[in-house]
Amino acid sequence: MLTNHAPTAELQAIDAAHHMHPFTAGAELNAKGARVITRANGVYLTDSDGNEILDGMAGLWCVNIGYGREELADVAAQQMRQLPFYNTFFQTTHIPALTLAKRIAELAPGDLNHVFFNGSGSDANDTNLRMVRHFWAAQGKPEKQVVISRWNGYHGSTMGAASLGGMKGMHAQGGLPIPGIAHINQPDWWSEGGDMTPEEFGIARARELEAKIEEIGADKVAAFIAEPVQGAGGVIVPPDSYWPEINRILAKYDILLIADEVICGFGRTGNWFGSQTMGMTPDIMTTAKGLSSGYAPIGASIVSDRVAQVINEAGDFNHGYTYSAHPVAAAVALENLRILDEEGIVERAGKVTAPYLKAKWEGLGDHPMVGDTKIVGLMASLALTPNKDRRANFAADAGTVGLICRERCFANNLVMRHVGDRMIISPPLVISESEIDLLAERAWKAIDETYQAVREQGLWQEA
Repeated sequence: MLTNHAPTAELQAIDAAHHMHPFTAGAELNAKGARVITRANGVYLTDSDGNEILDGMAGLWCVNIGYGREELADVAAQQMRQLPFYNTFFQTTHIPALTLAKRIAELAPGDLNHVFFNGSGSDANDTNLRMVRHFWAAQGKPEKQVVISRWNGYHGSTMGAASLGGMKGMHAQGGLPIPGIAHINQPDWWSEGGDMTPEEFGIARARELEAKIEEIGADKVAAFIAEPVQGAGGVIVPPDSYWPEINRILAKYDILLIADEVICGFGRTGNWFGSQTMGMTPDIMTTAKGLSSGYAPIGASIVSDRVAQVINEAGDFNHGYTYSAHPVAAAVALENLRILDEEGIVERAGKVTAPYLKAKWEGLGDHPMVGDTKIVGLMASLALTPNKDRRANFAADAGTVGLICRERCFANNLVMRHVGDRMIISPPLVISESEIDLLAERAWKAIDETYQAVREQGLWQEA
């Protein structure tokens, strides 16, 4: 652990010389200099200049129990001393792996009783892609290979996972998507609902899945993958009519459902899993992030009895990772789940914290530049708009105003992310009411400063 460090400028120079950042324009960042985070506690980060920053994004949607929990550090050290590593290939297991698998199965809804461990959510979705295709091939249906996803959904950044996702900017690099992936439109009523009511729009967008299945042929479609609530796409909350219609369509055509719970899982929506919040019945759930609260890299595909039985009886499943069920990561995840459960963090998030945050968040809708305010549990978004009555976009390129707002958030010691011209938050589940008050206060100030900047720069124009 580095506690005494060089001046910020020197650290930034080292970073610029040697460190390639994900999802970043490297030359632009190197000219500006990266923010250097040196420590964290609770819901706060501290940077190399000593600024204390309220982390409204829980790291990257993941630090559910907050920063600085010594119990996880103690468990990791103990596990490193006892069994720092062994693989789960070659008919071998270890106690952290089997114990964590059992605990996940106890928490997961329905008959999701089996766990395939991965290193991340991206890895888990690559696993799921192979698993659903193998599931059908093992039953004499090798032509059932296509997986349907949604535009603007996010499922990771590996070749398979990025293909499953619907981020067109990602598809523009690296020869994506790979074959066998199809996409339908997202259920974003605010941006795309037109004159339809939310209920009408939800049903219409769900029925795009049925149309796509019929276009491809049900005998060729293996699965549909979707997040209960789209996270990186802008915290897009589907209308109440959406998921019941999706469930009906999948049952009609006997197509598997993969619920991507990488963000929504382990308390984020006020229940243990977003599938419970949104009324989904998945055959496979993708998990990562909140599984260890980001303290160690680990992901897991949680698999139904039906799918697991076919996979297990079909001989070798020729797939896996060196770090599948890494014993240290598994031990840390177990301790994280214990804390979430025994301290009642998930229950409190759903019954106390989420309603309090909802009231504060929806209060931001009183600002003249804020249109839609959406929130489920402790993940929320707001749409910046020059005309909330018409749900209008800005004339400037999408994200121009959002980036200004993000920078004003940072200037006011708040991490709030932008997706286009939507601002999004996903704070640690342990955030207190007073910290929510501070989050809302800093968010309003940042939005108001953005409003002034947008008017001064001549950007207050409708598309």
